[in-house]
Amino acid sequence: MNNFEDLVKEIDLKYKAIDQKTEAHLEGLLWSKPITYWDYIQTDALLSLQNQRTVFPDENVFIMYHQINELLFKMILWEIKQVSYAKELTTAFFSERLMRISRYFDMLTTSFTIMGDGMEVEQYMKFRHTLTPASGFQSAQYRLIEFCSTDLINLIDYRYRATIDRNTPYSHALEHLYWQAAGKDYKTGEKSYFLKQFEEKYKGLFLSTMEEYNTINLWRKFKELPQNDQADPELIKAMRHYDYTVNITWVMGHYKAAQKYIDNGQGDGEATGGSDWKKYMHPKYQRRIFFPELWSKEELDSWGEHV
Repeated sequence: MNNFEDLVKEIDLKYKAIDQKTEAHLEGLLWSKPITYWDYIQTDALLSLQNQRTVFPDENVFIMYHQINELLFKMILWEIKQVSYAKELTTAFFSERLMRISRYFDMLTTSFTIMGDGMEVEQYMKFRHTLTPASGFQSAQYRLIEFCSTDLINLIDYRYRATIDRNTPYSHALEHLYWQAAGKDYKTGEKSYFLKQFEEKYKGLFLSTMEEYNTINLWRKFKELPQNDQADPELIKAMRHYDYTVNITWVMGHYKAAQKYIDNGQGDGEATGGSDWKKYMHPKYQRRIFFPELWSKEELDSWGEHV
């Protein structure tokens, strides 16, 4: 803006465009309080969200670490949404957002030492029993990231992929996602209590997201880019980095942190939700791969085995 008068004219045009009186908004500005950092960030509200269930100090580390994870998951979902709903998606925009997402997951991956080395085993082994049947498995945002990243078939348990295709009802596909194995007895069909709770809370959201992102997930948006760009080595490297970071590096960071506490010779070696956490978490068992077309046969065959 060149001067004050031009600025006022632009403000007037802004409010007239939405059928608002500029004078009313200016008067509101006159009486409004200046913004502060703590009001903008909602610091007091944020710092009041840590509610321990026990007297052990390290439980606070556990709570805040997972809250930070959920905030980062929200940032990741926001970036994916921008790609999925871009009206005129360009390769530059796709690549830039993909690298943002990857940096968030890189941060998540390297942060496991905060929890892995930041809690006393003895404290964890005591306060963990007050968390039952809650489980990190019940992070709905992480499931949404999966739905928004890849075609649904890549999230189906390997044992059932041959019976499921793009015409399969979403409700049927949901019952055969890889993570169902952590809370379901496929011989009897019986679901664990923590899985029933999880689905009661989020099943509607999961089904709607599966449908919403069926044709606009990251893989589908990648395939909309020009053929030359899809073959660009740097873009392929970025796609592979995201896939490997989410489905191997981050998972193994979580796995090793859990192993230190759960599988340390104390207690029953079972996760708080009661799951067989080793087979559920380790990538070599469930083979979570977002972009299988970008990996060689040898890489796919040995997925998660050398970590």
